[in-house]
Amino acid sequence: MKLEELKPSKRGSGQWLAAMEDGSCLRVGEEEVLSFSLYSGRELTEDELERLVISARRSKLRERAVNLLSCQAMSRWELEKKLSQRETPEEEVLAVCDRMEELGLLNDAAYAMQVVRYLSAKGYGARKLRYELCRRGIQKKLWDEALEQAVNPQEAIENFLRQKRKGSPTDPGELQKLSNALMRRGFSWGEIREGLQRFGAEVWEE
Repeated sequence: MKLEELKPSKRGSGQWLAAMEDGSCLRVGEEEVLSFSLYSGRELTEDELERLVISARRSKLRERAVNLLSCQAMSRWELEKKLSQRETPEEEVLAVCDRMEELGLLNDAAYAMQVVRYLSAKGYGARKLRYELCRRGIQKKLWDEALEQAVNPQEAIENFLRQKRKGSPTDPGELQKLSNALMRRGFSWGEIREGLQRFGAEVWEE
């Protein structure tokens, strides 16, 4: 098939529009232009055209992956999920994610530590941290090292109590509310009881 015209795309630098004789238009990158020696008037065999289409699709997928990762950190599972939303072949999604890992743009171990540090500093306990690691698709083998980044639970609980109360909480109803809030944040009852006692409260046993 003949490539009728090859011209720069207005959508971004390094992008080209390849207008084919059948009326179709393919957006390609500089990599495809060089690899396939593209120019206006070039005749492409059926095999060359098929390989060009696949290469252009993968380049577009890599570009989308880079754009996503430049906006926010994410796990490999999250990136795979986002890239798969456009009905892209699974093997191409996996290949792009492999490439992102090779480039250092995708690192589940570092991301897991980042998640733990951030949420722990916000006052969440180990149960909540494990839930968030699971929700983000982080493999369990990475959890232990990541959880070492967590703030000491007693420090987190005391910070929470200082924010919520001034002085020693003594009202049973207030103690119950504080305990429930800390439970929702992922702390164990043992940690909560110790934290309340350190704060000067008389705490009931379970």
